[in-house]
Amino acid sequence: MHKSGRKKAASPALRHNEHGEGNYKAAREYDRATEEFARSGKVEPAARAAQPRTAQEAREMEQAEAEGKSRGKGGEPVLRRAKSR
Repeated sequence: MHKSGRKKAASPALRHNEHGEGNYKAAREYDRATEEFARSGKVEPAARAAQPRTAQEAREMEQAEAEGKSRGKGGEPVLRRAKSR
């Protein structure tokens, strides 16, 4: 704290960690909100609402998932573990 009783401004190095990769405050908030949502009882209705409504929409969702996975670093973690055994 500063002599006046006010908090001292964070140094540029400390402020740097408030954003981007290392934004611990945002990570904690995301984790809290995710846990709260999981406990809310709204997961099943949200999953049902997100299901494809037509065969074409299902194909589009599968294509989008495949495209997203193709850009990743080796697929899903669970699949990587299974392959390495």
